Amino acid sequence: MAKKPAHHRQDWTPVQERELDRLAEGNTPTRVIGLKLGRTPAAVQSKASELEISLRPTNQSPYNRRK
Repeated sequence: MAKKPAHHRQDWTPVQERELDRLAEGNTPTRVIGLKLGRTPAAVQSKASELEISLRPTNQSPYNRRK
């Protein structure tokens, strides 16, 4: 059985929410954010959606179009 994350089923603290926002602004992948915060990628996506934080990379063009 897989090991549970450090903060499994615990409420998000304001510090963790700020860290999520900071990492998302830096285009950090969702899985890496989860590892840094001790959360699953699904929990990170859920919280980001709740806080209206976009996890999409801002430095990539859509549909793999390159100029």
